[in-house]
Amino acid sequence: MLLTLGYAILAIAIVLVCVDATSLYLAQKRADAAADAAALAGADGFTLVIDGGAPVAQLTDERVAAQAAELLDALGTARLVSASTPDGVSARVSVEVDWHPPVLTVFVPDGWTLGATATSRTALR
Repeated sequence: MLLTLGYAILAIAIVLVCVDATSLYLAQKRADAAADAAALAGADGFTLVIDGGAPVAQLTDERVAAQAAELLDALGTARLVSASTPDGVSARVSVEVDWHPPVLTVFVPDGWTLGATATSRTALR
């Protein structure tokens, strides 16, 4: 009887930790998706410049940040940490989300801040 009770407690603890681990994985995937979407929106914030008779898409840090912030405000799933353009044609966006476990156990912390960074490139061809 005592051995059965021990196995039951162990099984319940494993199930609870697995539920929390799955929730953490899904929260990280949501952060990745939000960063990807914000970087894509930031890359769409280009201005068209004529360089040597050919049109060139040019990004600025301010426009990338404005586009990414607008999208993240509409989504409401992540906070914008940084948004910039390292080379004038790519948008790099970093976001953060807070994760708290759905089931509180003694084996899992109270929560973490998860981060994600994505880069999207704009090109005219």
